[in-house]
Amino acid sequence: MTAARVAILTTRPETVLDDYQRLAELAGMREALDPGAETILKDNISWHFPFPSANTTPWQLEGSIAALRAAGFQRLACVQNRTVVTNAFKGTDLNGYWPVCKAHDVPVLFNFREQDMRWMEYQPKGKMLVLDKIFCDHIKVPDYFFGKNVVHLPTCKTHIYTTTTGAMKNAFGGLLNEKRHWTHTWIHETLVDLLTIQKEIHAGLFAFMDGTSAGNGAGPRIMEPQTKNVILASADQVAIDSVAAKIMGFDPLSLGYIKLAHDAGLGVGDPHQIEIVGDANVASQNWNFKVGRTFHSFLGWLAWYGPTRCLQKLIFHSPLANLTYPVSEIYHDYYHWPFKERHTFDRWRVESPWGQLFDKYRQRGHLAAPTILAT
Repeated sequence: MTAARVAILTTRPETVLDDYQRLAELAGMREALDPGAETILKDNISWHFPFPSANTTPWQLEGSIAALRAAGFQRLACVQNRTVVTNAFKGTDLNGYWPVCKAHDVPVLFNFREQDMRWMEYQPKGKMLVLDKIFCDHIKVPDYFFGKNVVHLPTCKTHIYTTTTGAMKNAFGGLLNEKRHWTHTWIHETLVDLLTIQKEIHAGLFAFMDGTSAGNGAGPRIMEPQTKNVILASADQVAIDSVAAKIMGFDPLSLGYIKLAHDAGLGVGDPHQIEIVGDANVASQNWNFKVGRTFHSFLGWLAWYGPTRCLQKLIFHSPLANLTYPVSEIYHDYYHWPFKERHTFDRWRVESPWGQLFDKYRQRGHLAAPTILAT
């Protein structure tokens, strides 16, 4: 298997936009994408509330746009998805994406609005591990995604189902519709199948990962944000997830989705076969992150992996599923956010330089140049 390249830089608020452009050059973004194709910016909204490390940062979005435009990619669009417990419009607003996209003349599209795109059946050419069985050979993907470059914008964080989450998991919301929860029991295999599909339908693939504030804990919403001042990029979706997992303190090849993708030749998951460029010393760090346990993660285990998994089709493939969604919404939005995570967010805004930068984005709507960010 050929070596993969992952670029890593340490950064600070005053230079982060310039650093994203340098990161793109180090990671070979121009060569990875088709200059004649439109480019989709696929950000990540794990929670519509602006919890640090859960969602794509506004400087990550703006830095990616600036890097793409500087490299000659002018036709860009930001595509959002929703989940049964995440409001895409609210998330786009509260996380500061609207003004960034407006200032750079980047349209914001939604994969669940028919005026933006439609879902069509797709028969993958490559071997599927589970998706063909789960969806009975009726896999659907958005028609808008065909023939376009995709730039994923994940953050560096843990996850209750996949241990870590990054570029590969970022395709989960964009490429699968609201029945994606059917796949949770086989989430690792699902992510590998989605990477196979991406390589078939997209003109090019790239990822920018933001670890300026990285998420440690149960994830992907309930975490303790830690200031790490790190950003990563790669054309290899498996390699960037592998390097991020290693930095967070996990053995990449012990994670199912990375090992399966590596073995299938979809990317490089073995850290020894990955070339690190930029601030290479960062790759030797160990943040000692741990996936915590919460009431919500216990319910998830019961539903997807525990003794009650035999009830999945009865509950989640029927109207009964509508009764389960309010449980998650109430737990996250009406308990954790007002009583716990909101206080973490407010403390981050005051104590972290990245929280202070977030406030500048929120207060001014849009900041066009790194020199302004320092004021």
